[in-house]
Amino acid sequence: MMKKIEKTGRAAIITGSSRGIGYSVAAELASAGYNVVISSRRGEACEEVAEQINEAQGRRVAIACSADIAEKSALENLVGETVAAFDRLDCLVCNAASSSYFGSLCKTPDKDFEQMLQNNILSAHWLTQASIPHMENNGGGSVIYIASISGFRAYDYIGAYSASKAGLLQLARNYARELGSKKIRVNAISPGVIETDFSRSTLAKPEIRAEYESATCIGRLGLPGDIAPMAKFLASPDAAYITGQNIVIDGGATI
Repeated sequence: MMKKIEKTGRAAIITGSSRGIGYSVAAELASAGYNVVISSRRGEACEEVAEQINEAQGRRVAIACSADIAEKSALENLVGETVAAFDRLDCLVCNAASSSYFGSLCKTPDKDFEQMLQNNILSAHWLTQASIPHMENNGGGSVIYIASISGFRAYDYIGAYSASKAGLLQLARNYARELGSKKIRVNAISPGVIETDFSRSTLAKPEIRAEYESATCIGRLGLPGDIAPMAKFLASPDAAYITGQNIVIDGGATI
């Protein structure tokens, strides 16, 4: 069991936060006064990121808790460890995801499709379920799903991934409806193509990179830092009347 640390403010869990968008969101929330839980499957990487954030903030505001999003018990433990450390949970950012197959939808192996559905939808459902009682005890909270523009467009080669992200968008709408009376807001952010380790193999192909860049209105791909400020806003009281929404951040690629 983790030792409790100084109660400096609200607490947030960010999955997949050892790198990329998740790391950027965690750092942004920490700068906004949140205590943050850094989580991914890689425990050592989580520890390193937590230490970086603590050093940047000049105090211990981040802790590490590794968890495999494919395991319900691990996610329930993640929520439990958070509450044990901070006595509360105010924000959940479901960022971790997987895309295990690059090819046509009709040829997607069952094991890959099932894995994407479990990691990209079911894990968010499990985490939301586990978080509800603690947010309700605090008088409300904010749940943020990191989705994708692929959730509402058709793409070659990532059909199964797109289907899973479409499901995540519907999860946000339904949970927003069900949890509104508890003052728990649920929203999604749909990034366009963001330069992260997740997209590195795809963007390594010059012709694909050029295609994605030219699709935007501003001539560049997104960065994790382009997404984090919106997550901070949705987590804040300034977004108190925003729920059930999908915020698209794609440099104009889908207009």
